Amino acid sequence: MKIYVIFYSRYGHVHQMAKAAAEGAREVEGAEAFLFQVPEIHPHTNAIPDVALIEPAQLAEADAILFGTPTRFGNMAAPMRHFLDQTGGLWMKGALIGKPAGVFCSTATQHGGQESTILSFHTTLLHHGMVVVGMPYSEARQTTMAEISGGSPYGATTIAAGDGSRQPSENELAMARFQGRHLAAIAKKLSA
Repeated sequence: MKIYVIFYSRYGHVHQMAKAAAEGAREVEGAEAFLFQVPEIHPHTNAIPDVALIEPAQLAEADAILFGTPTRFGNMAAPMRHFLDQTGGLWMKGALIGKPAGVFCSTATQHGGQESTILSFHTTLLHHGMVVVGMPYSEARQTTMAEISGGSPYGATTIAAGDGSRQPSENELAMARFQGRHLAAIAKKLSA
C-alpha cells in the first residue's frame, strides 16, 4: 500500500511535518510511505535537495495521499495550487476517485488561517472524488492547553512565527505522525 506525502515547504517547517507524517504512515502494517515535493514556480528559490519532485500523473499510483502546505493569506501556497491545477487530466479520467486524502499545514501565527487553508484545500480533493480524512479527537494532543500548539480536527498544523524562527514542536510533530498513521489505517480498511 503506497502512501504519498506530498508537500511544498519554502523554509522547512512543512518538510519536518511531512517527514513525521510519513513516519506515522509507516507504522501501519503493509504501508509504504513516500515523500515528494511539488516543484517551485519561482526560479530564484531552491527545492529541498533530498526529496524527489512529483509530477501530477504520479498521484494515480498512490493508494492514499497526504498533502502539506504553508498558508498564504488563509489558503494554500501558490506552488501547491499550481501543481493541483495541473491535475485536470486525472480528474477527466476519475483517476483519484475513492482515494483517501488529508491535509496538514503551517502558518506564521496562531490564528493565521490554519483551518481555512485545510478546508479550502478539501474542495480540490472533493472535486477529484477523494475520501477526505481529517484528524479525529482521539488524537487528544490537539486539545492541549499547556503550550501554544497547532492541530485541529481538520489536520495537523504548526506555527512558524512571522520570521520562521519557531520550529514544529514535539506536540505538533506527534500530531503529524498520528495523521499519517490514521490516513494509512483508513486506506488499509478501504482496500480490504
